[in-house]
Amino acid sequence: MTVFVVRYCAAPLAGRCANKHKPWIETEYQGIVMENDNTVLLNPPLFALDKDAPLHYAGEICGFRVHNGPSGSGTVQFEAVVLDRSTGEGLVRSKEPLDCENQREHSFTIQAYDCGEGPDGANSKKSHKATVHVRVNDVNEFSPVFVERRYEASVPEGRLFDRIVRVEALDADCSPQYSQICFYDIITPNVPFAIDNDGNIKNTEPLDSKHQRVHTFWVTAFDCGKNRAQADAQVVVTVKPSCKPGWMGWTKRVEYTPGSGSIPLFPGLHLETCEETVWNIQATVELQTGHIGKGCDRDSYSDRSVRRLCGAVRGEVDLLPPPSPAANWTSALPTLPSSDSSLVFSFNGSNHVAVVPDPVVSALSGDHFTLQLWMRRGGGNIQPATAPTRGNRKEEETIVCSTVRNDDSFSHYSLSVHGCRLSLFYWPDVAAARPVKFLWKLEQVCDSEWHHLSLSVQFPSVTLYVDGVTFDPALIHDNGAIPNPAPRQRMFIGACWEKQKEKTFKYVGSYHGLLSGVTVRPGSVEPHSVVECLYACREGLDFGDLETLGSGMKVHVNPSQSVLVLEGDDIESFNRAVQQVTYRNSLRFATPGVRPLKLTTSLRCFNEESCLSLKQLEGYLVVLQPDAPQISLSGVGPHLARPAPEFEGPRGVSLFPELRIVCSLSHAVNTAAQGMEALMSDAVAHTLDGCEVQPLGEELNPEREELLVDMDVVRERGLEIINTTAYIAITGAESISVYEDVLRSVRYRLAKGSARFERRFRLSCSEMNGRYTSNELTLEVNFLHSLDNLYHPSHLLASQQQFLHPSHHAGELSGHTLPNPHRNSVVPGAATVIIMVCVGFLVVMVILGVFRIRSIHRRGEGARGGSKDGSGQWDDSALTIIVNPMETYESRMGISADMEGEGEEEEVAESPEDASDDQRIIVKKEGRDGAARRY
Repeated sequence: MTVFVVRYCAAPLAGRCANKHKPWIETEYQGIVMENDNTVLLNPPLFALDKDAPLHYAGEICGFRVHNGPSGSGTVQFEAVVLDRSTGEGLVRSKEPLDCENQREHSFTIQAYDCGEGPDGANSKKSHKATVHVRVNDVNEFSPVFVERRYEASVPEGRLFDRIVRVEALDADCSPQYSQICFYDIITPNVPFAIDNDGNIKNTEPLDSKHQRVHTFWVTAFDCGKNRAQADAQVVVTVKPSCKPGWMGWTKRVEYTPGSGSIPLFPGLHLETCEETVWNIQATVELQTGHIGKGCDRDSYSDRSVRRLCGAVRGEVDLLPPPSPAANWTSALPTLPSSDSSLVFSFNGSNHVAVVPDPVVSALSGDHFTLQLWMRRGGGNIQPATAPTRGNRKEEETIVCSTVRNDDSFSHYSLSVHGCRLSLFYWPDVAAARPVKFLWKLEQVCDSEWHHLSLSVQFPSVTLYVDGVTFDPALIHDNGAIPNPAPRQRMFIGACWEKQKEKTFKYVGSYHGLLSGVTVRPGSVEPHSVVECLYACREGLDFGDLETLGSGMKVHVNPSQSVLVLEGDDIESFNRAVQQVTYRNSLRFATPGVRPLKLTTSLRCFNEESCLSLKQLEGYLVVLQPDAPQISLSGVGPHLARPAPEFEGPRGVSLFPELRIVCSLSHAVNTAAQGMEALMSDAVAHTLDGCEVQPLGEELNPEREELLVDMDVVRERGLEIINTTAYIAITGAESISVYEDVLRSVRYRLAKGSARFERRFRLSCSEMNGRYTSNELTLEVNFLHSLDNLYHPSHLLASQQQFLHPSHHAGELSGHTLPNPHRNSVVPGAATVIIMVCVGFLVVMVILGVFRIRSIHRRGEGARGGSKDGSGQWDDSALTIIVNPMETYESRMGISADMEGEGEEEEVAESPEDASDDQRIIVKKEGRDGAARRY
């Protein structure tokens, strides 16, 4: 049956219905479409309304038109169709299949059109544009896929791990429901492993490599739509034998041969983490050298010598010199032994104070100066200072407190420590009463270790170097109630002063600790290069080649080169870096001994709870005994003979004019011919630090004799000299050539008439604070006397009166010259007597010789006959012989030899005709065995 719906126009016009209104739709629609469908479900449903209804045509909806989205790009993938013209119901559908994985969201606009005023659609009207958002719903069309088809891992045996290996699968679906992997599963039965929903595989029991070395099993994955992976993944776990984490290849003892430069401390060391994943490694290497001097092995010279070797400008004043008659203000201070040549003074924080004399202080005027010192606060119980509270303020400890005169004014400064702070108070003019305070907060002040401080003041600029490193101060203008220092020149070391009454004061702020090498140099400040040289250690830790340092690696060495820190994130790079840590010692004659060595390691892992903890390793470095240098003194004969008047001249006589000093090192070499080792000596450039000339026997008599040195040479080289009656000492680090020049200028001078027959001296030199010494060169000085100057012993004259005329007793014997105007009246008579005695003595000796030979012959015959003859021995107990007074010296020089042996023939060395008259005296000598001897 056919139903006809007839609509009539409410107001017909010219046979047509009037189209007065536009269609109306919603302004926005939300739609959903499945990947396997093309119909879009809209919310709200698509209906177009027209107020012209129920007019035919004018109140009906003839169509919908779809436009591009807001971006205005791309082809419209959707269309809208009218399901019912009278009700305006429409349907949105896709023109082609949609892919959620390609595009999940779509947006476009839609309009509705009515049918107009007739079948031809004349005067049709359209609605406003409405926005349609369409979301493509995913269909679980994809299955999970593993990233790797095979997973491998290795673990040490005997441990449980939270994660051995992690497997991962991906799903290509676009929605979270179907693209996520909900769980993994181990499909191989009876394996000691488990897997969580994130793919992490762990062992459920400790693994044993002996029982099963390799475990192989399969795992699969499921997405949240319960789709299983297309292909399962294989997992292979290799069980390694037990692994002990820590440093491998550690050598507890390391030997160092002096002169070998730098050596690696850990050439075979490497870190074993047993497959534990770490992301940060830090190792600290510590070389303990505190027992060597002031923290490390430096040149064993005095502070003054080191300053000269470092090129410091001369003119420094030693405020704590070794106690001596000239510097007695340090005699009351206790001293401590030190392995180097410096003198360490101890201050107890109460009554140990050094008051520098005014003549020394007067040379320190001016507002430009450099103060240098070695400091060690208290002992091990010194703690960093806490914030002072009211009524409980710890007193500052003063190191140096000084007031000096500057032309017509006075300036004052004091260097103090308070807790872990170092402060310098400076008054450019005490009359101004406006001090300036420079403050430094330093850990070095309170760590109870030795530190070198250099304070360069060029007011208003102040520069502080601590262990060669610069520190900037916090400048404070102090306008508080600080009493003005008294305008009086004075300097204290170890405390400051406070005025009590008229002309009285007391010590305040006493220092507690050790000080050494406290010097002040007025004038220009010390250059930084000199300060670094003074502190520079000759031994320490170093790194081999920074260019080979791997990426991410960091190296830090402290100024004293006793602590080296390595930091990195890669184990292989870290192992290579550790093997390049070296020990260096640039001293040719390094101080032998043991240096404790420590290695501390800290690791940071992703899983901090199970991260490895490595214990501290301890060892030691042994510096072997270096080859001792042989310092040889030569070029000076054992005897020096000069006429006595030369010693009495204004310059005296040079003792060592031909002195030569040679330093050599002996070392063993293999000789290929004999296959043996031989010692060879190589001359080396060397530096001496002291030489000493000492008279042997009794000390020098200052009224009669003295040793002179060319002071111009000594001052030019900056050497120090001590000249006493017991010795003359020249000290200071200088080259061998300089010491040769100085020692060649040493002269021996006598007062008029003070010449003796001989005087002996001993010369020796040393190096490195007396550690190496030279041979002892002994020199015997002989004085050649003339006849006028030779004193004639009275006992000789008394014993020889039968040979000399009584009128000759007033004459003096001499050695070479006869300035006496009465020489012709004395000497001829004496010569005649001497000639007669010599002839007679020769005859007697011949007779006695013949008699002695016969006696020996007779005694030999008696022995063969069994008889003994004791009456034929020679009795010469009362012989008188002729002696040359110069023969004492000549016999030592090898000119004549003593006639030795009992019962042997005696010969006359020279005839009376060959000897001059003024070179002989007559001496009566009675031997205890009756033998005639020559003296």
